[in-house]
Amino acid sequence: MLWKTLQTLIPAPGAGHDWPLLCELLPALHRLETTPQDPRHHAEGNVGIHTRMVLDALLSDPVWQSAARPRQEVMFTAALLHDIAKPDTTVIDPVTGAIGQPGHSRRGAVDARILLWRAGMPFAQREAVCRIVAVHQLPFFAFDSRRGEAPERIVRRLSWELDVSELACVARADMRGRVCADQASHLADIELFEELAREQGCWNAPWPAADAHTRLLYARGKAIDPQFAQHPLAGSEVIVLSGLPASGKDTWVRQHAKDWPAVSFDDAKAELGLKHGENDGKAAHHAIDKAKALLRGHARFVWNATHLSHDMRSRTLDLLYAYHARVRLVYLEAPEVTVLARNDKRDTTLSNKHLMRMLHRWEVPLPWEAHAVEYEVA
Repeated sequence: MLWKTLQTLIPAPGAGHDWPLLCELLPALHRLETTPQDPRHHAEGNVGIHTRMVLDALLSDPVWQSAARPRQEVMFTAALLHDIAKPDTTVIDPVTGAIGQPGHSRRGAVDARILLWRAGMPFAQREAVCRIVAVHQLPFFAFDSRRGEAPERIVRRLSWELDVSELACVARADMRGRVCADQASHLADIELFEELAREQGCWNAPWPAADAHTRLLYARGKAIDPQFAQHPLAGSEVIVLSGLPASGKDTWVRQHAKDWPAVSFDDAKAELGLKHGENDGKAAHHAIDKAKALLRGHARFVWNATHLSHDMRSRTLDLLYAYHARVRLVYLEAPEVTVLARNDKRDTTLSNKHLMRMLHRWEVPLPWEAHAVEYEVA
């Protein structure tokens, strides 16, 4: 298994990394060596040079050195892959020559997930890595949020997603592993971010909101004090499924909610006589109309769909929360070989080729996206 080999290349404290062997094991790293960066932020050179410097900085960090081995593996892998999407997100202005990599953090989390899923990294460790990659720059800018978010809200929400101390350690290595004029000021920002997390009591643990409903409202941006419980209004009890096609969602429904009404895009397509990819909008409207009818009657039901990306889930969850539903989000996952074998045997118009294309939208649900989030991994 590839992950077992990668583990052997994660050095012990006091040792250095073996970049050539890492590139041999993970060929995607080779592309970093030919990917340019804006010299204002990365005067050291290309992404490969930067990544090697980041690994060096991480290995010399006392926080990494004193961490338990599983946490060292998470932080090292996150540092190794934190800019893995830069080759595919690089944009060079034809007039000024300015180099940018917009969206590389979020795209990088998806790319890392695919790579580590295929490598066989355990789910919890893999998702810890991917969550760090997705937000690895946030500690630089928590006190100057582009969305105007208060830093306290940012650090509390992050604590419900990941270990803030691991994020800060990787962010510090990311900043130390470069040459730029504003390095000192950003390192100071990271230090302030750490101090805030400690003050908030969420340095190594989730911030204690009053209850799950209050946490959900706060994480979604409602202006409340999350220390005081918010009274939920009456609404439906809804199970929302999430996962790749053939990950076991239909089986889960039969085993755990067979008597519940179901909303399903696949059922909607079948009822409308549509094939995969044919008039998806019509099928979606059909399913949503059924969901709204159930929500108006405060009926319980299962929403069975891939809900693979955060954006797609948000459309469903926004609708459910508008009707004051209480949501249990169940994410299901199976190994690639299992998914492809199951899909081959299914009566479906979705080919394995098209299924694999869906991986680039694959964002696993975060723990605060619903009142309860469960992960069932085969």
